[in-house]
Amino acid sequence: MRTFLPIFWAFFAVLSLQAQEITLTGQVSDSTGLGIDMANVIAINQATDGLESFGITNHKGVYKLNLKSGQTYTVKVSYLGFSPASFPFTAGVQDAKRDVTLEAQVEDLDEVELVYEMPVQVKGDTLVYNTDSFVSGTEKKLKDVLENLPGVEVNDDGQIEVEGKAVTKVMVEGKEFFDGDSKLAVENIPANALSKVEVLRNHNEVAQMKGLTNDDDNVALNIRLKEGKKKFWFGELTLGAGPDGRYLAHPKVFYYSPKFSLNLLTDLNNVGEVPFTRRDYRNFTGGMRSVGSRTGSSINTGGDALGLATMQNNRAKDIDTKFGALNFSYEIQKGWDISGYGIYSYTGTLMESARETTFINDGVTENAATRTDQTVHLGLAKFSSIYKPNDNLQLDYDIFLKASDDHEDIEVLTVSDITDQVEETQAQKPISVNQNMNLYYTLNEKNVFAVESRYLHQDEDPFYNAIREEFAFTELFPVDEDQSVYDMSQNKRIVTNKVDAKVDYYYLLTPKSSLNLSLGTVQSNQNFDSNIYQMLDNGNEFSMVGDEFGNRVNYHVSDIFSGVHYKWVSGIFTFNPGLILHQFDAKNTQLGTTVHDKKTALLPDLYINAQLEKSENLRFNYRVTRTFTDINKFAEGYVLNSYNSTYRGNRELESALNHNLSLNFFSFNMFNFTNIFGNITYTKRIDALKNGTIQEGINRVGTTLNSNFDDESLSASGRYERIFGKIKGSARANMSWSSTYNNINGEWNTSESLTQNYTVSLATNFRDKPNLEMGYRYTANDFENGRTQSTFYTQRPFVRFDAAFLKSFIFTADYDYYKYTDKAETVDNSWSFLKADLTYQKKDSRWEFGVKGTNLLNTGSLNQNSTNELYFTNQRYFVQPRYVLFTVKYDL
Repeated sequence: MRTFLPIFWAFFAVLSLQAQEITLTGQVSDSTGLGIDMANVIAINQATDGLESFGITNHKGVYKLNLKSGQTYTVKVSYLGFSPASFPFTAGVQDAKRDVTLEAQVEDLDEVELVYEMPVQVKGDTLVYNTDSFVSGTEKKLKDVLENLPGVEVNDDGQIEVEGKAVTKVMVEGKEFFDGDSKLAVENIPANALSKVEVLRNHNEVAQMKGLTNDDDNVALNIRLKEGKKKFWFGELTLGAGPDGRYLAHPKVFYYSPKFSLNLLTDLNNVGEVPFTRRDYRNFTGGMRSVGSRTGSSINTGGDALGLATMQNNRAKDIDTKFGALNFSYEIQKGWDISGYGIYSYTGTLMESARETTFINDGVTENAATRTDQTVHLGLAKFSSIYKPNDNLQLDYDIFLKASDDHEDIEVLTVSDITDQVEETQAQKPISVNQNMNLYYTLNEKNVFAVESRYLHQDEDPFYNAIREEFAFTELFPVDEDQSVYDMSQNKRIVTNKVDAKVDYYYLLTPKSSLNLSLGTVQSNQNFDSNIYQMLDNGNEFSMVGDEFGNRVNYHVSDIFSGVHYKWVSGIFTFNPGLILHQFDAKNTQLGTTVHDKKTALLPDLYINAQLEKSENLRFNYRVTRTFTDINKFAEGYVLNSYNSTYRGNRELESALNHNLSLNFFSFNMFNFTNIFGNITYTKRIDALKNGTIQEGINRVGTTLNSNFDDESLSASGRYERIFGKIKGSARANMSWSSTYNNINGEWNTSESLTQNYTVSLATNFRDKPNLEMGYRYTANDFENGRTQSTFYTQRPFVRFDAAFLKSFIFTADYDYYKYTDKAETVDNSWSFLKADLTYQKKDSRWEFGVKGTNLLNTGSLNQNSTNELYFTNQRYFVQPRYVLFTVKYDL
């Protein structure tokens, strides 16, 4: 840790560059003396004619400005509906106070000339950030700008969070930008094209439904472009090359006009920068939502049947990436817009790891060296149409396609009670098509109708093959043992068709109350086929004969429901309780017979919102959900999962019941730029679907059972962020506890786990000086199940630095240090990563030249651990070496 002392001193040296400041406070009130909330106050430096400081009044009308001593300012105050006021002020060496009274405005507001824009404006549920007020000039992408904005964060997965809530939609000039994910926006939109960032809180894409549904967790982002970027092509072309054949190419082109927009993103590199991971692919929903998930039922349809290996933090031994994406939107006529996109991604990955796994049941330890060669082709496409001829009618249609072509070859040298060389192959070409059609109709001011429907077709074909000298399950499978190796293969096919449909009727009883009646259904049908065979030395297939070595299953779930919700506002409170009556019928047919799971259930839900202030609320949610698993858990024939794991389903499974309670607090104080949010969630699972495992040594046979015991989980998270002049301080904490039951070798065992994450950071935001962010992350993972206990710690200091110098140079550096230990003092590892960029671009020039370095400390590997009810694992991952590239960029 001594290596961080110079960095700490550097941080405080940067802070000391600030000139001495004083604070000017006061109250803005109307002619009656009543304080005005959310009034804008700015200070213009008379010497430079630049905006020096700004503030927004609190609920009592109080403002606060930080001003440099010895400077003279013009302080301007404005609020919608009042005539602006101003006064001169010279900052001395002591804090001062000056009150302001605004007079009601007589003339039209449009006639008032506003010379300076407020850095932040509040317009109802919309926060508008003027990005020029928050940038220092070193920002390259939208991500860099967003991280400077109060209350906005970009997490490690590239997703935007505003006031603790995930952004569900990103738009540019009101037009959709790759709907369904925010990562592509933050990593690709150029920072120099931005004018404003609009945060749309309580967002609803259907104006007619505003206020009828609970939209507090819906946040969208709309990017406003600079005037010169709104009706012509812009973008950039970046090329880079370095030793050992390393390269990168990032051509990006954007076009925006009032009626048409087009975005083309491409990325080719072999330096480990993965623009679109498999996790992104799984999380990319295209904005498609299941109707049933909002009515108290959850019907799983599976997906990603192989469970391919994933990289650790986008780091692997070698990574080759090719990516292309095209997004468009077009206004056919007033009231009719179409949009869509297509995405293609190829990633070739070589992963190498060394793993030590200790099995809890008998203490057997397996050491394995694994080499994984993986190629993944991912494809997505979406087309959307929104037809809204008037304010009373809206018709939406969406079709969303996802397809992939995955292949993975794995070599494993495993050492336990035996030594074996294993070769595994996994491959699949799944495809899914999602279609939505929704109709919203307002009959009159008291009657609103909504019809929502969704159809999902999904086809999966996972293939598995394992070749090894010692087959783990000779007692289960009638294999031909008179062969040189055991060459076992398995074909599977899962076809899913699912329909969701719901009709809602809203009756507005009063301006503050409404009644909602619902009627709908979910129909899910899945077919599962599988077979296992052995390849013999002579090239012939030896098929396993018997019901337990193949599957031919049909699984159908029917949910017919009707519900009622009543919503009303009383003072600061909004109440929305409801009851939904379900008739469930789940049946699986296999081996010539059918097993039913029929239930009638009345499922309640409750929503309460306390609006404490304009930007401060407390929300409570309670929901009961009945959950149905997918067909894979019912198929009773054996399925091969890996070289030492096989699975057999359970056709007697029943649905599970989940009770979920959550309490959320949010406060965004524009007066002192303090952002606070907190969340507590408790879940209780009754008749939960749990793993059942028969384990012998490193080998195991799994199944699924309904637990006789209740599972519980509790999670809590919170964040505090405040801006002190040019310094932003942030503290964040997450805690997750769970108590679960699993059946191991015929006995029920309870396991408890506790994960804690803490992050603190300080960051500067100077416009004309270097900027530094320093932070510290601490993670503790505890696991205990009565037979064993383990605790692992990760300490992660990090530093971010950027500086513009000599008018044309920009330097950025990003350093992360990891220290990984355990409570038993058997593990003590540390590693670090450093990347840096130096660029040169003359003012008004389109050309930029740079040097880019990744893994500059040439770290060779990193460590991670995982723990569950069966085993705990320490794994070492080998990563790409140091790469230095020379880059050139041309701004289009």
